[in-house]
Amino acid sequence: MITAYITHPDHPRHYMGPEHPESPQRLDAIRARLLRSGILQQTMQSEAIEASAAQLQRVHPETHLRTLERCLPEQGIVPIDGDTLITPDSLRIARLAAGAAIKGIDRVYRHQADNVFCAMRPPGHHAEANDAMGFCLYNNVAVAAAHARSEYGARRVAILDFDVHQCNGTIDIFQNDPGVLICTSFQYPFYPWRYLDCRASNIVNTPLPAGTDGPAFRRAIEASWLPALHHFKPDLVLVSAGFDAHREDPLAELCLGDEDFYWVSRLAVEIAERYAQRRLVTVLEGGYAGDALGRSTEAYLKALLGLPFD
Repeated sequence: MITAYITHPDHPRHYMGPEHPESPQRLDAIRARLLRSGILQQTMQSEAIEASAAQLQRVHPETHLRTLERCLPEQGIVPIDGDTLITPDSLRIARLAAGAAIKGIDRVYRHQADNVFCAMRPPGHHAEANDAMGFCLYNNVAVAAAHARSEYGARRVAILDFDVHQCNGTIDIFQNDPGVLICTSFQYPFYPWRYLDCRASNIVNTPLPAGTDGPAFRRAIEASWLPALHHFKPDLVLVSAGFDAHREDPLAELCLGDEDFYWVSRLAVEIAERYAQRRLVTVLEGGYAGDALGRSTEAYLKALLGLPFD
């Protein structure tokens, strides 16, 4: 299979300080691991381009964009909230992150790749329509879904979100939208606290207790996600990939291993092959333990490429 890998060398210009876990070293760790293993060389690599204001406004009102622009400092670091900070270049890098997801959509619909991995930051799945939060400024996966619907007529978009935190922003944007199915697994109860018990008909919540290991994670996904996905029959599969559910990650208490990220990637590939003509685009969300993040991403990309885990 042809896997596209989209990133941009300017991502370090979004820098929230030496103590912040969402740091440029995250993508450095991924790239180093993929280069050492030879996996990166097997992908079709390209650079992201910035999302336009019109593309962002499909999911974020103009007031949200203007609020962020007013917060943009001329120098230094300015807090949006206790976890989310911006520097003079942050919005440009966030537009590149959203633009990577858009480019991924273009790749799969133009038959230039079977699937795509967007290695960009900042992450996006906590960004609600009107609020930046949880390290996130724009909701990258939501922007990608809206682009696919607007430009390519996607009618049934499945968004699979595995992360130690629930995708409150994606839910905020698409809840009760019958054309979007959101399947989200997360540690419960845990940040972001909003939408943890959302009962919208298009949301499949899979809460996991602290300490959940790989076999329990797989059973939960098979029991909750698969029936919904087979019923929905998506014509596009998007993934918000949060590798902070790894047992080595310092931010939370789920206990997944590298092999579990290979497994969930295979699940996404199989759903895309069955219903969506292989169209699958993945965006990076969490993952804050450098070595574990690199290994987990390698495992995930092996599945995208159709390679064995070992």
